[in-house]
Amino acid sequence: MLVLAPTRELVLQISAEARELSKYTAINTVSIFGGMKYDKQHKQLHGAPIDIVVATPGRLLDFQRRRDIHLNRVEVLIIDEADRMLDMGFIPDVRKIVYSTPDKSRRQTLFFSATLPEPVTRLASQWTRNPINIQVEPEQVAVETVEQIIYIVTTDQKFALLYNFIHPKNLDRVLVFCNRRDEVRRLAEMLERYGIDCAILSGEVPQNKRMRRLDAFKAGKIRVLVATDVAGRGIHIEGMGHVINFTLPRDPEDYVHRIGRTGRAGATGTSVSFADEADAFYIPDIEKFTDRNLRCIEPDPAWLVLPEPVRPRKRPRFRPKRRTGAFSRRKSTSGSTRKRRRTKN
Repeated sequence: MLVLAPTRELVLQISAEARELSKYTAINTVSIFGGMKYDKQHKQLHGAPIDIVVATPGRLLDFQRRRDIHLNRVEVLIIDEADRMLDMGFIPDVRKIVYSTPDKSRRQTLFFSATLPEPVTRLASQWTRNPINIQVEPEQVAVETVEQIIYIVTTDQKFALLYNFIHPKNLDRVLVFCNRRDEVRRLAEMLERYGIDCAILSGEVPQNKRMRRLDAFKAGKIRVLVATDVAGRGIHIEGMGHVINFTLPRDPEDYVHRIGRTGRAGATGTSVSFADEADAFYIPDIEKFTDRNLRCIEPDPAWLVLPEPVRPRKRPRFRPKRRTGAFSRRKSTSGSTRKRRRTKN
């Protein structure tokens, strides 16, 4: 069986579930994804016989080009988060992988997708035969278990509101979403200045660190995880009560995926979003997509007051550049020398 997934976190989660389901059997599952040492995964591929491979497309193609893995005996092909594969530009790589497996008449093919845009249905028709479309309850229903609140604030008020929402209530295991990596870094630095233990999760964090931070967050060792949408799908964190959108996503579907990290498996959760002058424009699209009116309120003025930070601001290190080469030599030449040279000439 070959399972393709768009992100490393999702590969790890699928692999963990596969091992849990097969722990009383001799089935061997191997995870293949980028951001980890190549040699370790190479040894796994050349070790005991493998029954299930869960992989991201890029790293799988790397191993295939080096002839470390052959796909001509795949019996079951699963493409998970097919719509996200499309959004992230992985379809050309997925196409190469699919055509390396046996013909669709000699394998079973399964697509899993939150949405079915036309390109995904077209690919499904090409890579399957006589497919059956099975639809479970749409993910929007999951938001029924989540209390959703939107605070109308200015940009300058956002951090004070975040601090006063987390600290006085003594919340733990809070997932905070931002839209960009630089926003994630700045917000995490501010939280640290105010004594709130936190970590960041974004595409620029090395994979081994992402795994450790996720495990620590799940174990309750990290109070706040500040993340981009890399944590918006496919990550299950047991008992997480609060998700905060520090900035609202531009795509309403991403909003549903974000708040779906809480209120899972029948539990209840709370989603809090901060809408400033720019974010407010995205609320109507979210309401239309979720088919519900969102509760928009103004925060208590007391929640917009910040205490003094407990730690000083980190100053960036500055190292003056050394002047070398012709530029340095020209600068070191005195004016009187240049004058004498011109006089002589």
